[in-house]
Amino acid sequence: MLPYWRLSAYYFFYFAFVGAFSPYFTLYLQSIRLSAADIAILMSLMQLMRVLAPNLWGWLAEQLGVRLPIVRVSALMSLAGFSVFFLTTDFGGLFAGMALMAFFWSAALPLVEGVTFAHLGAQGHRYGSIRVWGSVGFIVAVLALGHGLDFVALEAVLWVTAAILAGIFVCALAVPEAGAPPEQHGVLSLRDTLRRPEVRALLGACFMMSAAHGALYVFYSIFLVEHGYDKALVGWMWTLGVLAEIVVFMLMPRLTKRFSLRAILLFSFACAAARFIMIGWGADSLALLVLAQLLHGVTFGAYHAAAIAVVNLWFPGRLQSRGQALYGSLSFGAGGMLGGLISGYTWDAAGAAWTYTLGAVFALIGLVWLAAGWRATVRAEARAV
Repeated sequence: MLPYWRLSAYYFFYFAFVGAFSPYFTLYLQSIRLSAADIAILMSLMQLMRVLAPNLWGWLAEQLGVRLPIVRVSALMSLAGFSVFFLTTDFGGLFAGMALMAFFWSAALPLVEGVTFAHLGAQGHRYGSIRVWGSVGFIVAVLALGHGLDFVALEAVLWVTAAILAGIFVCALAVPEAGAPPEQHGVLSLRDTLRRPEVRALLGACFMMSAAHGALYVFYSIFLVEHGYDKALVGWMWTLGVLAEIVVFMLMPRLTKRFSLRAILLFSFACAAARFIMIGWGADSLALLVLAQLLHGVTFGAYHAAAIAVVNLWFPGRLQSRGQALYGSLSFGAGGMLGGLISGYTWDAAGAAWTYTLGAVFALIGLVWLAAGWRATVRAEARAV
C-alpha cells in the first residue's frame, strides 16, 4: 500500500526547513554583521552542494541498490552540520558548517523523489497530492517564525531550524524503502538520452530558471525589510507565494489535460520574467509585490510539476534517479548558485532593481532556449503529470 502519510510527513518537514532557513537565515547572518557578498557566498554553498552531491549520492544508491539508508544518514549529518552555527559567528566556521550541512541535506530530495514515484507506480498523477504537504510545511514554518521574530531575538532562527532538521531525521526513519524501477527494454542509455536536443534544452532552461530566482531566495527578505516592511509581513509574502503554489499543484492534473507540458513550461518562463521586473521596480507598491508573489504559483509550482514530470518520462526505469539528480543539480544547484553569487555582487554595486532585472533576463534566456531546443512537434510522450 502507498505510505501516503509517511511520505507526506517527510515532504512537510523537508520544506518546513526551507521555509525557516531561506527567508530568515539571511537576516540572522546580517544581524551578525556579515556583508552582502559573504551572505551570498554562504548561501550559494547550498546550491554548490546541489550540483555535486545529488549525482554522487545517486551513483552510490545505484551501486548499493538502496536509497533510504542514505537519506537517513544525510538527515543526521545535516543536523550535525547545522549545529556548528550554535558554536561560532566566525566566517570560516560558518562556511565549514554550511558546507557540511549542505553536502548531506542536498543528497536527500532526488532520492526521496525516486522513492515516491516508485511507491506511486501507475498512480503518478497523485504526486502533487503528496508534494503539496511540502508547501504546507513551508507555510507553517515561514508564518510561525515570521510572527515570532517580531517578539524574540533572531537567534531563534537557529533553534527552530535545528528542530525541523531533527523532524526530517525522524520522518526519514519512518519512510519505507520501495523496489527499484524495473529495467525497460528499448530505453536509451543516459548518454544517448542527453544527446537529444529537447533534453539538453530542458536542462539548460531549468538552469536559467533557477538562476533567475537566485536574488529572490537570497535577498527577498532583506529587500522587504529595507523597504520598511515588518518581519510578519515578510512571512506573509512568502506564504502568499506558497499558497499560490499549492493551488497550482492541485490544479495540475486538470491543466495537463488541456495544455502540453511544453506549453506550461514556456508560460512559466514568461511569467518569471514579468515577476522579477515587478519585484525590482515595484518595491513601494504592496499591490504589485502581492501580484508578483502570486506568480510564484506559476514560476515554481507549474514549472516544477511540469519539469519533474518530463524528467520522469524522458529518464525511465533505472535512469530515473540519475535523471532526477541531473535536474536537481543543474537547476537548483548550478543555476541557483550562479544566480545567488551574481546577486551578491550586483546587490551593492548596481542595486536591488537591476539585480532583479537581471533575474528577468535569465528567465527570458531560458524561454528562448527551451522554445528553440524543444520543438513543438516533439512530445513529452504524455500530458498527464
